[in-house]
Amino acid sequence: MLTINPLAAFEDNYIWSLCQPDNPFCIVVDPGDAKPVLAFLKQQQKSLYAILITHHHPDHTGGLAELQQAWPDVRIIGPGAEQTKIPLLTEQVQQGDTVQLPPFQTQLQVIDLPGHTLGHIGFYSKPYLFCGDTLFSAGCGRLFEGSAAQLHHSLCKLATLPADTQVYCTHEYTLANLRFALTIEPDNQQLKNYQQHCQSLRQQNKPTLPGNLATEQQVNPFLRCENKALQQRFQQNTSLGLFTLLRTMKDPFKS
Repeated sequence: MLTINPLAAFEDNYIWSLCQPDNPFCIVVDPGDAKPVLAFLKQQQKSLYAILITHHHPDHTGGLAELQQAWPDVRIIGPGAEQTKIPLLTEQVQQGDTVQLPPFQTQLQVIDLPGHTLGHIGFYSKPYLFCGDTLFSAGCGRLFEGSAAQLHHSLCKLATLPADTQVYCTHEYTLANLRFALTIEPDNQQLKNYQQHCQSLRQQNKPTLPGNLATEQQVNPFLRCENKALQQRFQQNTSLGLFTLLRTMKDPFKS
C-alpha cells in the first residue's frame, strides 16, 4: 500500500507524493514546482527515488531541474513521444511498458492518453491512476494538441479500468467542472449529491481528489457520451459526436 498526499502548487495544481511508512524513499508525480516537494521531503525525511511525468507542460515539469540538482540519481520517467520537450527524462516509456519500482515492491503500467497533448501518458497500479490532465473529476483536459477523437478514445480506455480506481489528476477543477456538468444534466441526482460533497470538502480546505471512477461514470459528462438520452438531448448520433460537442461547449464556459 502507498500513502499518497497532494502537495499544492501554483493556484490549483497538485503534485502527488507516493510514500510508505517505513520506506526511506518517495516518488512524486508532475512536479511543476520544486519548492513544495523539497519542503515535503525535508519534513518527512525521505529521499527522492523517482519522478513520474505525464506530459510536457511547464506546470507539470517546471521543478525537474531543481529536483535533479538536489537528487542527481533520481529516475525521471515520462513519455517517450515528448522526449524533445522534456530533455531531463532519464527513462522514456509508452503504452504497454511497465515501470518497476523495487523499493516500493510495486510496478506501474503505462497507458498512452493522447488528446490534451499528443504524447500524454498515464500510470496505473490498481487501484491508483495518475492521469495528469486527461481525466479530471467531472471533467477532462482541453485539446491543446490532439483531436477530440484522440481524447475521447483515451477516456474510453480509462473507463474500462476497475470501478474502484482512484483517479489522481493534477488540478483542483472539480467545482467548476460540476457547474458545467449540471448544465448538461440538471436532473442528475448523483451529480447534485456529488456537488454537495465536493463543496463541503472545499469549505474545509480539503482536496476533492482523488476521484473515484465509479462516481465519475455517474457524474462526468465526458464519460457519459454513450448515454442515448444525452445524445438525443443534444441531437447527436454517436458518443464521439456528443463528446466533441461537449468539449466545444466547455471551452468558453464561465462558471
